[in-house]
Amino acid sequence: MTAQMTNQKTAKFWDNVADGYVKSKIGDMAAYEYTLERSASYMKATDEVLELGCGTGMTAVRLAPHVARFTGSDVSEGMLKHCRARAEEAGAENLTFTQAMVGDQTFKGQQFDVVMAHSLLHLLPDLEQRLTDIRDLVKPGGLLISKTVCLGEGRSLKARGIRMLIPMMQMVGKAPYVNSISVSELEGLLTWAGFKIVESGNFPNKVPPARYLVARKI
Repeated sequence: MTAQMTNQKTAKFWDNVADGYVKSKIGDMAAYEYTLERSASYMKATDEVLELGCGTGMTAVRLAPHVARFTGSDVSEGMLKHCRARAEEAGAENLTFTQAMVGDQTFKGQQFDVVMAHSLLHLLPDLEQRLTDIRDLVKPGGLLISKTVCLGEGRSLKARGIRMLIPMMQMVGKAPYVNSISVSELEGLLTWAGFKIVESGNFPNKVPPARYLVARKI
């Protein structure tokens, strides 16, 4: 399957679930609020921020007031419809959204003070290359802030069950591509891609954990 076909398939999946996704509740609101607060603490009023895989725009709307310009991107136009509605309701004039896939040419030649990738990295095929693409979007000394479900963690029955269930769900179109990466593998790839990790933690610290990372481009 070509990269274009893969992108189209991914976009179609998220378009199909967008209306239901926007109604879903965050599983651990305390963990979400904490990581939102930590992310905001790294942002300056003069920063230009790019969020990759912005989903329905909740995080973008919350963080946009902290920076000069915030751009949200997502592969799904269905998701972006909800993003734009949120931004309009919030009156976020420094917030814009555009359809894009990590690694395409949408932001070619541009760099940002902060690039965000929440609940995204485990959904990207060829993660080594995608992290290289993301590194190119970050200004020298800038930050990548990510939160990644690490399905490769844990040997419990629940963890093994999740890993076994995903391929079956994918076969019937009920799940997107998912990479069962571990925390150590994720952090190793970030280091390999040219980042230095400056903050890390599991929020929520469950099985599988969601690994929150702040990494500086070196």
